[in-house]
Amino acid sequence: MALLVAVIWRSDPRRIAADLSSASLVHVIAGLILVQVQIVLSALRWRFTAARLGQGLDRGRAIGEYYLGTLLNQLLPGGVAGDTLRAFRNRAGIKEGWKVPAQAVILERVAGQGIFFLIAAFGILIWPLLDGGMIPENLRTPFQGFALFVAAGAVAVLIVFRYPPRKIAPYTKELHTAFAQVFLQERAWLLQTALSIAIVGSYIAMFMVASAAVGAPLPALAAVTAIPLGLLTMLIPATIAGWGARETAAASLWPLFGYTASDGVAASILYGLLALAGATPGLIVLISAALGKKRA
Repeated sequence: MALLVAVIWRSDPRRIAADLSSASLVHVIAGLILVQVQIVLSALRWRFTAARLGQGLDRGRAIGEYYLGTLLNQLLPGGVAGDTLRAFRNRAGIKEGWKVPAQAVILERVAGQGIFFLIAAFGILIWPLLDGGMIPENLRTPFQGFALFVAAGAVAVLIVFRYPPRKIAPYTKELHTAFAQVFLQERAWLLQTALSIAIVGSYIAMFMVASAAVGAPLPALAAVTAIPLGLLTMLIPATIAGWGARETAAASLWPLFGYTASDGVAASILYGLLALAGATPGLIVLISAALGKKRA
């Protein structure tokens, strides 16, 4: 939060406030709709993943639980508290206890993060080739180096997963089996990929909409370059839903498209507010759970 305050202060607080106060209502509504698309599709992906592992989830319950988990991820540090709660609240009736629900939650997130990293790495790698001189020369090598680092890391994870060292082999064997069930058997990867592309696309579109709402519409190139790079900062576990880190990245990236740092910060703040507001239906699940305990 200190980082958020610092980046606002160093940019232009008055302009940021003006951009936010004059945000287009049409774009704001579109952004809120996109949040619902994200959560509902993510819940369906989780339900499909759990079913592949033998865990049955009612569609309505899955959507409600995902709203609650998303809301908690927006409010609590680390961004995984809501996911942990999803596994905990849906472990009833499973002989293995935590194992299957935890695997379903983890692999559901892996599906989305995998597509996201592929898009981010690909976009950053080709950015210097398509920008027409937009990126300063001193940033071209770091951007390409980052993309190669992500790609190398992904390959290393796959190699370790496929040929694990003896010490961790017993732990990866079960995960390997679960991975095959969720993604490989019966062409499950087709639906997993389609859902993940749609979900990641909605995140990117939401940031594009937020930027347009504050008067800084981005070109299509930003959808596979600057925006994925900015969203990557939200994965830093030291933040709360990426606040601060995301705005810092936006302040650095938006000037590459001819806008000011304050425009990027305003767009990022609006994105964060839309994500939080869009997840508020999770409060209904939270209140229902609290009332249920009182009755019990």
